[in-house]
Amino acid sequence: MADLDLQEIHDFLISIAQEAGEMITAAYPTTSASGTKKNSADLVTETDRAVEKMVSTSLRQKYPHIAFMGEETYSPGDLLTSSPTFIVDPIDGTTNFVHRHPYVSISLGLAIALVPTIGIVYNPFTRTLYSGIRGRGAFRNRTTPLPLTTPPPPFEDLSSCLVAVEWGSDRSGNDYKVKSQTFTRLCAAKEEGGAMVHGLRSLGSAALNLCAVATGELDVYWEAGCWAWDVCAGWVILKETGGMIVDANPGNLEPRVDGRRYMAVRGGEGQKRIVEEFWGLVEGKFEVGL
Repeated sequence: MADLDLQEIHDFLISIAQEAGEMITAAYPTTSASGTKKNSADLVTETDRAVEKMVSTSLRQKYPHIAFMGEETYSPGDLLTSSPTFIVDPIDGTTNFVHRHPYVSISLGLAIALVPTIGIVYNPFTRTLYSGIRGRGAFRNRTTPLPLTTPPPPFEDLSSCLVAVEWGSDRSGNDYKVKSQTFTRLCAAKEEGGAMVHGLRSLGSAALNLCAVATGELDVYWEAGCWAWDVCAGWVILKETGGMIVDANPGNLEPRVDGRRYMAVRGGEGQKRIVEEFWGLVEGKFEVGL
């Protein structure tokens, strides 16, 4: 696959994202018309399925030799291999979509040898496009280089950070406890053992969260339970801005794209110190992905 034309694939993915965006903005989903996969917080709509079918059909026709992994066609036990693979979330932020909250995106990634290599994240409601190719930089709306501030400001400590978190659809058990107790420590006053962060944001789209860290609008994003299709595209964009992705569990600096546990930190002097400080506040250990 050494002959893959990454720029051509990147440009084709953008055209697919824009077509998908038209499908998404033309739809009128409601909570009563949506279905659930696992529980009332894990929604799926006919638009999710229709967009993925369009994307997969288009990619298989254009690039039949590249494997495909999509959220709506994934089956438990499907493994991501080292072969070039498109990793797709047709609608990242389905709950937002159902409620007409415009923090919604389509996430189109390409991984080669398990390394995120091309990333396209498009919010059709705001018409904001994030894109990147490994080693070639990342951009907003194709012309604005990321991050938005160069060089990015140095970190002080977590008390100066705006942190994105997500509750996810699993609302019981060990991992829910790890999240909720860690959220408490992030917000708590320093004299009570907390970090006193500027704030926590739970926005509902992993892909857009990663892009916000890439731009510098968020400082940190910490999550467990999401999937490769949620993060592959945003991973590329973030890394191209000098950002880091490490494990949400303390200790692992080199997570897999399909590892299901992630912490993203924007670029800037002191980012490794922020990782260590954050890890020191994690209450317990996530079991997902182990």
